[in-house]
Amino acid sequence: MTFAVGAAEPGADKNTGAEKIRADAVLQDDEKEAGAEMMQADSKEPDAKKDAGTEKVQSDSVANGSDEAKAFPTPPDKPRPSKKKLKPLIDRTAKRYGVERELVHAVVAAESAYNAHAVSRAGAIGLMQVMPMTAADYGVTNASALFDPKINVNTGTRHLKRLLRKYKNDYGRTIMAYNAGEGTVDRTNSNVTYAETLNYTAAVIRNYRRNGGKKPTEDALKKVAMLKKMTISGKGRRLMKKYLDPSLLSLSVRTTLPLRYLDPGLHRAGPDSRPMIVLESPKKKD
Repeated sequence: MTFAVGAAEPGADKNTGAEKIRADAVLQDDEKEAGAEMMQADSKEPDAKKDAGTEKVQSDSVANGSDEAKAFPTPPDKPRPSKKKLKPLIDRTAKRYGVERELVHAVVAAESAYNAHAVSRAGAIGLMQVMPMTAADYGVTNASALFDPKINVNTGTRHLKRLLRKYKNDYGRTIMAYNAGEGTVDRTNSNVTYAETLNYTAAVIRNYRRNGGKKPTEDALKKVAMLKKMTISGKGRRLMKKYLDPSLLSLSVRTTLPLRYLDPGLHRAGPDSRPMIVLESPKKKD
């Protein structure tokens, strides 16, 4: 069986102006859609921050040094405690609340690298990068108190304990919720596609394993890998939608033989044979 693809009509150059108008229209629609998505995201962000105080949302106003950024507490003017000094504190706190020490250490390493004076652009504070709103749920109403390693680890570990209880010791969902917020995890049915959250979840699980953690986490890592592929695939589709003119892919099918001869068994191959089917670009109207 032979297939032939027809070339574009010689007069296609005459339609350049029409194609340009159509392309401009597509780009304008995409710009409107992008603007609508940004507005929607802006409207949801305040609710996302309320879901769990540990969301690490990076605000443009904060990055640019707005009043909100200036309102963040300033780290104390004293030397930071060393990692060696912090480890016993973390071990004791984890034991007190019944949370694996390997998990708490993994979160501290991923959140602040054991920097008790760390402050994120979103306002998360201290060793476990606790958000002030989350701290308030556990009775810590003074944000500056979160620079105290004991208070910070106590608050962050209690929050981890609550998330583990909520998600029935599912470490993957718990870690995602600690970073993105439990509301985000619940709304997406644990299919969070934020690149930051996926990278964070994988990093914490790797740290946990290196620390000697034995809880099953393989399924969580597989899910993270799957969600990363979904995220990349989604970006590809959006780029194709924005830059590819679907009409360029339109093809018409034209048979060259009577219908009764459209049987591969009856089609003779050879130098004088004709293609059974021709795929060609549709003729463009002037």
